[in-house]
Amino acid sequence: MTVVVRFAPSPTGFLHIGGARTALFNWLFARHHSGTFRLRIEDTDRLRSTPKATSAIVEGLDWLGVSWNGEIVYQSAHATRHAEIAHQLLRLGCAYYCYCTPAELAAMREKARAEGRSVRFESPWRDGDLAEAPPGVAPVIRLKAPRQGSTTIRDRVQGEVQIAHSELDDLIILRADGSPTYNLSVVVDDHDMGITHVIRGDEHLNNAFRQTQIYRALGWSVPEFAHLPLIHGPDGTKLSKRHGALGVEAYRELGYLPEALRNYLLRLGWSHGDEEIISTDQAIVWFDIDGVGRAPARFDFAKLDNLNAHYIRRAEDDRLVAMVSERLEKTLGRRLSETERSRLERAMPELKVRPKTVVELTANARFLVAPRPIRPDEQAAKLLTEEARRLLGELAPRLDGIWEADALEERVREFANEIAMKLSAVAQPLRGALTGSVASPSIFMVMEVLGREETLGRIVDAVNLASPS
Repeated sequence: MTVVVRFAPSPTGFLHIGGARTALFNWLFARHHSGTFRLRIEDTDRLRSTPKATSAIVEGLDWLGVSWNGEIVYQSAHATRHAEIAHQLLRLGCAYYCYCTPAELAAMREKARAEGRSVRFESPWRDGDLAEAPPGVAPVIRLKAPRQGSTTIRDRVQGEVQIAHSELDDLIILRADGSPTYNLSVVVDDHDMGITHVIRGDEHLNNAFRQTQIYRALGWSVPEFAHLPLIHGPDGTKLSKRHGALGVEAYRELGYLPEALRNYLLRLGWSHGDEEIISTDQAIVWFDIDGVGRAPARFDFAKLDNLNAHYIRRAEDDRLVAMVSERLEKTLGRRLSETERSRLERAMPELKVRPKTVVELTANARFLVAPRPIRPDEQAAKLLTEEARRLLGELAPRLDGIWEADALEERVREFANEIAMKLSAVAQPLRGALTGSVASPSIFMVMEVLGREETLGRIVDAVNLASPS
């Protein structure tokens, strides 16, 4: 059997982190089994579905690196087919017209509650005489669900799950206006697309029972189900925005790399021994749905940050330079010069060692392109005392000769020895003058990257800015 899976979001909002994990698991499952991964946009809710949300989903998947096979399927395009199947169920005797009005339904349920009975709806039209149908009332079509026994699902994640038929009422499959309902549309689309495995969030587990009944009524093969547990916040409560319930595009803006987010989402509810850092290629080899646990996963930004830091260190320098340049240009409101880009390229091997996000990396790199005079932050300003400014003024004329990090370090050390001070007493004020911060890559590498003219200019600026007027 060739594996065919799908990701089927509703375009009513962004691609949230739970949906991204579902898409990733489907994609990995398909790749692992040399199968097919399809994308279906379930846009039958015409009031809430928007082109903007559809674009956000498509762009989010594209950025995450989760690619689909074939054209995108839009569920709304197949409404006629869905309605045809509803009428086919009528002809098979597996569905019926129901003329109960919403007011009648509400009254029936209220009476059942008052009498202490189940509010499970039992339509008088299930076996009623259509000749007695009220004039002018457009009927719905309901599935004639079995009343005896139970439906059992052998779920690849949840195990064997059973529900008694007495707990399920007759599902509406076609509304009075002729539009199909969600559960019917999903079954028809999954059948027509040849879906073999339905991997989705466990909020759909109850739908699986109803959908199974539709499959069986039509004599169609039921796909294998795998319902993924929810993602909770680190405190075990429902995931919220403060925990990380954001759109995938937000993670991009927050400075996370797609490969880091893929790795992190992979480990949210799935494991392979004690492995934490798993490349996408390795994930394809190892992944199978049986490795997904039943317990809700917990989202933890600290773990994501650590993973992202790892992938930043491993990323190609030119790729990071492109990302940082784009962010810097947006902040500065101008294009970077060739000289500024060159500085970023030369400094990137050291710049990328410590940051946990591209946002942090960009902030750390900003001093390379910041306009003069450099404005020191509060901590750096404390280093630029009157004595420190005097020392920097004396140091500047000594910075001649070869402009390379090792040679520059030797000259600064010689100067520190001459004035009988520790290297840090000179290097730290120098760092504040050149970067505006107390933390940066090696200050001698910084000097080499900035170049002679820029370095000396920033030293003079710092001395003059700090001096009394």
